[in-house]
Amino acid sequence: MQTALYLRVSTAQQKPDLQDDSLRAYAARAGLEIVATYVDHAVSGRQETRPQLQALMRAARRHAFACVLVWKFDRFARSVTHLLRALEEFDYLGIRFISVQDQVDPASPMGKAMFTIIGAMAELESALISERVKAGMAAARARGKRLGRPATPAPLVARIEGLAATTSLSIRQIHAVLAGRVSRSVVGAIVQRVRAQAALVSL
Repeated sequence: MQTALYLRVSTAQQKPDLQDDSLRAYAARAGLEIVATYVDHAVSGRQETRPQLQALMRAARRHAFACVLVWKFDRFARSVTHLLRALEEFDYLGIRFISVQDQVDPASPMGKAMFTIIGAMAELESALISERVKAGMAAARARGKRLGRPATPAPLVARIEGLAATTSLSIRQIHAVLAGRVSRSVVGAIVQRVRAQAALVSL
């Protein structure tokens, strides 16, 4: 049976190796032929418009494979609504969906029931985590703690502004000059602002 793997990690620091190894081992035991692998990096399971997930769904509609294999179904979705909608579409397309760690194969009526129950628990867990994070942030604000990324020191801002105004160095080159003391996104924002202002003045 031609099979597609779907993997997802929530942060850029995480690696999908554990998922990949587990899925490939399962496929070998079950006699499934892996024909495609889709991996979303640093994307929340709550987000349905994940690039690789969308690519998988487009391929499924073209009948590019007959089975979708995931390590754990919450890697596929955090929302019960999304899970059930995708399950219904896979069923309509005649595509089998297997969650290895949950040992759930929704091809059977019991599998479908278990899939719905476990999906509800995953959604509840995600909601509780979100509530705890929000409560922690509110408590920190109440204690006067400043949240978010610390402000870039004024001397560094002035250095970036000077380089942007007096040189033709690219954002990457200016970032390299500063030896990682400030993020590339901050460098980019300052350089673009300075050069945009200079362009307006010269008009």
